[in-house]
Amino acid sequence: MLKNYFLTTLRFLSKNRTFSVINIVGLALGTLCCLYIVLYVTGQFGYDRQHKDVRDIYRVTTTLMHSGEKKVFATASPPTAPALKTDFSQVAQYTRVAYPGMLSEAEHQLTYKDKTFFETGEVVVDSTFFDVFSYHFVRGRAVGALDAPYSMVLMKRTADELFDPGTDPIGKTVRIADNFGKHDFTVTAVVDERLGPSHIEGNFFVNMNSGGLGEFILHNQTWAGQHFVYSYVRLQPGTDPQTLERQMPAFIERHAGKDLKAEGMSKSQHLQPVTDIHTSTEYSPENSKPIGTSFLYLLLSIAGLIQLVACINFMNLSTARASKRAKEVGVRKVIGAGRGDLVRQFLSESLVISVIGVLGALPLLYLALPYLNGITGSHVAFSLFSDYRVWLILAGMIAVTGIGSGSYPAFYLSAFRAIRVIKGNFTNHISAAGIRRSLVVFQFVLSIVLIIGLVVVYSQLSFIRHKDLGFSPAQKLVFTFHTGETQTRIPAFMGDIRNLPEVSGVSRANNYPGAFVTNDRAAWLPGHTLATAEDPKFMIADEQFLPTTGIRLLGGRNFNTTDSGAVLINETLAHKLGLTNANAPGYRLILGDDVQAHIVGVIKDFNYNSLHDPIGTFMLFYGNGRSTLDLGSSLPYVVVSVASTDYGSLLAKMETIWKRDLPGIPFEYTFMDQVVQGQYETEITLARILDSFTLMAIFISCLGLFGLAAFSAEQRIKEIGIRKVLGASVSGIALLLTRDFLKLVTIALAIATPISWWAMSRWLQGFTYRVGLQWWMFGFAGIIAVVIALVTVSAHAIRAALAKPVKSLRSE
Repeated sequence: MLKNYFLTTLRFLSKNRTFSVINIVGLALGTLCCLYIVLYVTGQFGYDRQHKDVRDIYRVTTTLMHSGEKKVFATASPPTAPALKTDFSQVAQYTRVAYPGMLSEAEHQLTYKDKTFFETGEVVVDSTFFDVFSYHFVRGRAVGALDAPYSMVLMKRTADELFDPGTDPIGKTVRIADNFGKHDFTVTAVVDERLGPSHIEGNFFVNMNSGGLGEFILHNQTWAGQHFVYSYVRLQPGTDPQTLERQMPAFIERHAGKDLKAEGMSKSQHLQPVTDIHTSTEYSPENSKPIGTSFLYLLLSIAGLIQLVACINFMNLSTARASKRAKEVGVRKVIGAGRGDLVRQFLSESLVISVIGVLGALPLLYLALPYLNGITGSHVAFSLFSDYRVWLILAGMIAVTGIGSGSYPAFYLSAFRAIRVIKGNFTNHISAAGIRRSLVVFQFVLSIVLIIGLVVVYSQLSFIRHKDLGFSPAQKLVFTFHTGETQTRIPAFMGDIRNLPEVSGVSRANNYPGAFVTNDRAAWLPGHTLATAEDPKFMIADEQFLPTTGIRLLGGRNFNTTDSGAVLINETLAHKLGLTNANAPGYRLILGDDVQAHIVGVIKDFNYNSLHDPIGTFMLFYGNGRSTLDLGSSLPYVVVSVASTDYGSLLAKMETIWKRDLPGIPFEYTFMDQVVQGQYETEITLARILDSFTLMAIFISCLGLFGLAAFSAEQRIKEIGIRKVLGASVSGIALLLTRDFLKLVTIALAIATPISWWAMSRWLQGFTYRVGLQWWMFGFAGIIAVVIALVTVSAHAIRAALAKPVKSLRSE
């Protein structure tokens, strides 16, 4: 019986080549998109699931309330994790992670023998790090890997770059130079991410008891502030984290209550499952880029809908061609076939087409994988033999697609009455025609929603690119000096760079607009207290910072070289302090610990963070080499404003100066506008995904519409012949054949408009500064949909209208 079903299916596909090609190509393209998105999403949800006892591993997060403002941190104060281990028997182990890059020391100079290069991603960790987290050890072993001071574990990619092939890194000495000086570290192990990806992104791990930042953390007993350490605990098996969380308020009160009360703050700690970190976007700061679950579910929805569009093509074309198979059904029923036999036959046909389409997607996916990874900015791997998930996904797609798309045609065709169809008394069922129209409408609703979404996303990105951010990121180069030794050469480099005719401004700072601002400091006016203080973010810069970056001065004056303890505040901070742009200069600002600054001017608000967030309070302190206040920060960045767009020639000149002033140091630079654009990586990725998959959904929809138009023209061929004999024009007949489809597109536009309005309004809520939804966005999408439908259908309509009527009427 199965052999008979299979042979019948092959004969049917061979006889109906257009029908077969449309369905198979549509299913293959839909499966290509769907399979890739599913692999991408499952990969994102797969972060940190490789760790042993992963269900018991949690990150300690912090919620801080100060002056009515709520802040949620992914980090905790340095002593939090060790105290949890001491105070609670439920905590089996703890470890802390810190990233020097978050404190403006982004890169480190690694040297082994005569090989030297800058490397990002230093991770400072407790010796217990590998007791909590699981990695695949290429060389060495986890036990005791970071027990000794000045020990380090390399990621394999860093080890490969640092050592020659065949060299055993274990026991080798690597010198690391950065803002904390030069220190020699001993390599104890090499690891990779073969077990699975982790939200802890780094290129090498160093023991915390190795001077520098780690030493600062080990001896730091600040409980009310200093929230910059990522703290993790592994609980005893069977421990209820919620029970432990309920004991946190007493824990905080015991250790930090007095300090928090003095500063007018309240604080709570929470336990976040480590498997949730990569898909949670509500915490900051994050060293790695999290992907929100709403974004991932949106992608899954797009994947499912694209596959559904391909299935709809099959359903529509199958029911549309029912009249062609009616007599076959009648004959089978007369010779004894039951309805169940017919249902199984047609479902078998559907499953065979599904298998061919789904399997046909595999070579397409293999070829398109580099392009698709470029769209999403990820590294999705595709292997039929090493990843069992692929087979499960393929089996699920074949089953759902084959049965889902074939069920209605199977039950519809098998319901024909034998005697009527054999007599030729078959007419297409009203309900089938109605369902076909409904499914076409659904396809175009989806296509129009995607088109509108694409228009809105690109409009928002254009708004971001052209919005006045309060500073000018265009034509700005940023040079970073990663070590204390190189920073001593900054004045010479700046002096030489200023002499270039293409350079219009040079400034030195501890940060720059567009980069994440980590530093904040409590500040209040005399007569007030710490309990009512503001907590503004701050940068430190020299007197050239404003003219170089384009930040505008609204009141008072800029820094000058004779300033000591001077500060510029933004409009928002002036307003919060009860000051105006005019009267703020001259006031003293208390920063705590007997540290004061005097306000010399007010600067216009600028978006030092992305447009997702409102502009907060901000201070700019004067510094020239180091801050003139006790702010504990060096100034490793040099910002250069240029007046030339001939970057090839300009950078060659700058490199010559760099090599003269900093011999042996790699020449590196960053464009500020690229850093600003990087703040919207998720939105840019979404735009690329919508761009590609919207085109795919439209193309698949057009395949189905093309098949239905061909069938409609074929069905009405005699009507067309009679109309032409009676004098109908070619244009009139073409309009007759396209009118019904254009009505369906118009209905789809009416349904898609409110859906798109609601969905895109929700998406835009993620931006504090956003574009408004305009009528033209929906009208533009509607025009595109109409033009697409018209072009798709008109080919068959015109060909049918141009046909000679004698051919269609010959048999009458």
